[in-house]
Amino acid sequence: MIDAWRDALLQLFAWPGWLLALPLPWLVRWLLPPAGGQATALRVPWGERLIAVGGNAGPARTRPIGLLPLLAWSLLCVAAARPQQLGEIVQPPQTSRSLMLALDLSGSMDERDIELNGRAVSRLTAAKAVIADFLERRHGDRVGLIVFGDRAYALTPLTRDLDTVQEQLDGTVAGLAGRATAIGDAIALGTKRLQAQPAEQRLLILLTDGISNAGALDPPKAAAIARDAGVRIHTIAFGGYGAGLSVFGVPIRMPGGADTTDEEGLRRIAELTGGRAYVARDADQLKGIYAEIDRLEPVKLPGQRLRPKIERYPWPLGGAIACALLALLLRRSARRPA
Repeated sequence: MIDAWRDALLQLFAWPGWLLALPLPWLVRWLLPPAGGQATALRVPWGERLIAVGGNAGPARTRPIGLLPLLAWSLLCVAAARPQQLGEIVQPPQTSRSLMLALDLSGSMDERDIELNGRAVSRLTAAKAVIADFLERRHGDRVGLIVFGDRAYALTPLTRDLDTVQEQLDGTVAGLAGRATAIGDAIALGTKRLQAQPAEQRLLILLTDGISNAGALDPPKAAAIARDAGVRIHTIAFGGYGAGLSVFGVPIRMPGGADTTDEEGLRRIAELTGGRAYVARDADQLKGIYAEIDRLEPVKLPGQRLRPKIERYPWPLGGAIACALLALLLRRSARRPA
């Protein structure tokens, strides 16, 4: 019973403790000695005649003055307790997106033909650096991570815990999932993980540096399955020139160098699913691609249902001020000579 009363007070008032101050004027009046009772300082022989003449008019005119200050105090305590009212249920939109990142971990991702911060690094190192920067800007999104080589594996499910996704990304190494490239299996796994999401949220970003040469599904068939499931795929063909001549560790592109990525196949996958196809030959181009993907219009999802609290303290506060002013005016009028 006590808990029910407490919950009711907390729903009606933000600071219900101020209501305990309501009886304070009566408590003060009870503790202090009455004014004038036994301690009359001055007696005059004609005092009884004065009381007889003006005694009937005084109490009638001063009685409302005593009630108004008490009413003002009561309203002031109610205002201090901050009365509140629950408003209508609202559901503000929440801007976010659900996406899966598919990262190629085949053996070719270990080739050191990418320049990053003035030094030659492997394709995987450059890709991880760019994806890490991409994740830092995706707060509020649900992100999952898939890696693929001979087969495809889900390292993290769709989650808002981007720190965990980053930790799993940092721990990846080339060849972890095998030396081959199973693009079709990566698309199929990403499609499976995204099927439970709203249709507008099914997005897969696939980065690879090779040609599909492993897996149970070929990429066109996997892309058709993704299209039927409403999954959009952005493909990124990264690197692809292979190891060549280098000077002081910086790779030199040779004219006519062999391209080991299936750019045309990746483009067909993207077009079939309604996504975009990108090609990045260096780290700067890769950064630009992820920045463009980051600028894509996110989907607005309905947020958490809320009932806002409307503050009602101005009403009792205004009443308290009005009562105090009225009491002051009545007191002044009572002191004026008739």
